[in-house]
Amino acid sequence: MAEDGGVNGAVGDAVSPVNETGGADGTPGVAAARRAIEQALREAELPWESPNEGAYVVQLPGTRKLSTTCQLIVGRHTLSVNAFVVRRPDENHEAFYRWLLERNLRLYGVSYGVDRLGDVYLSGRLPLAAVTAEEIDRLLGAVVENADGSFNVLLELGFASAIRKEYAWRVSRGESTRNLAAFARLTGEDG
Repeated sequence: MAEDGGVNGAVGDAVSPVNETGGADGTPGVAAARRAIEQALREAELPWESPNEGAYVVQLPGTRKLSTTCQLIVGRHTLSVNAFVVRRPDENHEAFYRWLLERNLRLYGVSYGVDRLGDVYLSGRLPLAAVTAEEIDRLLGAVVENADGSFNVLLELGFASAIRKEYAWRVSRGESTRNLAAFARLTGEDG
C-alpha cells in the first residue's frame, strides 16, 4: 500500500500525465482539477501564481496575520493543500499543542500539523473527484479561518513572554504599542 493509502504507490504530490477525465473510471483528472482551482482563485480575486504546472501559491489576506501563504498541489490522484501558520512556540508547549489537537476535531478539510522543527502548518488532501471551484473556496476559507483566525490565540499560548518583553521595550522607548492591543490581557493594558 502506498504512503497516501492508495494501492498504486502514487503519492498525491507529483503531477503525472493523466487524461482529461482521469481514466476509465470517469473521475475528474488533473486538467479538470487545475481548471477548477484557477476558476476559484479568479472568482475570489486572490493573488496567486503557478510556479510549476499543477502547483499554485496563493496569498490569503488576513486580519490578525497580514497574510497566509497557501500552496495547492495537484497530484495524480489528490489535491494537497499546505499553509504555514506559526513557528515553533517558545513556551507552554503542552497547552499550545493540546489546543491544536482539540481544534483539529472541529476543522473542515485541513488539520494542524507540525514539521520536524515544531513549526505549525495546516494541511489537507482531497481526491481529485472532489475538486470543484466551490470546494476550493471552502478549503481556502478553512485555511484563512484557522491560520488567521487562530493566530492571536496561538501567540498568547506559545509566545506570551516575548509579547510582554516586546511591549515593555516599546513602552520604554516611547514607541507605538497599537499592534499589540490584541494582547492587552498579557501586557496589563486591559484596565
